[in-house]
Amino acid sequence: MTDTVTKPKPKTIEFHFDFGSPTTYLAHTQLPRIARETGAELVYHPMLLGGVFKAAGNVSPVSVAAKGRWMGQDIARWARRWGVPFAFNPHFPVNTLTLMRGAVGLQLRQPADFTRYVDAVFHAMWVAPRNLSDPAEVAAVLTAAGFDPAAFMALVGDAEVKAQLVANTEASVARGVFGAPTCFVGDEMHFGQDRLDFVREALA
Repeated sequence: MTDTVTKPKPKTIEFHFDFGSPTTYLAHTQLPRIARETGAELVYHPMLLGGVFKAAGNVSPVSVAAKGRWMGQDIARWARRWGVPFAFNPHFPVNTLTLMRGAVGLQLRQPADFTRYVDAVFHAMWVAPRNLSDPAEVAAVLTAAGFDPAAFMALVGDAEVKAQLVANTEASVARGVFGAPTCFVGDEMHFGQDRLDFVREALA
């Protein structure tokens, strides 16, 4: 009889995200490296931030003028610290409903294309900013990233995809999520791109 060795499951980072948050973009630039260095699995959890805000009774930080001004400066500091490109999107706030349905749809139907899509949208939102509330701009970004805009629009219009985004958002709220970026390591929740050191510690 041969003994079988059960390999321990790697720890998981659950990344609850919405493209419309600049701090979420910053977290996205760092989490893959943290996952590699700690041997963790990084799982992206698309949610609709507007839905989270409504359910949690939260509002965007920029709704407070002084906080919005500070936050713009702080985001720039974090981008410099990590050496990542960042440009505040002049079209902010952007309605991300279609974009987040796209993320959910690709996870469901074309998972191999998910990372390429996420990278392209974050780049078009916070590196070389485009007006992603404009369908024509979205189509241009998709085409440049190798996606068929017509197929994409069919995907985001699919009833199952729409329902899954709602379910994802409700699941985030049920876990205690009130904004983005939010990461979970097991049941331990960490909010904000400035808490990634705690995410790394939780994985150690």
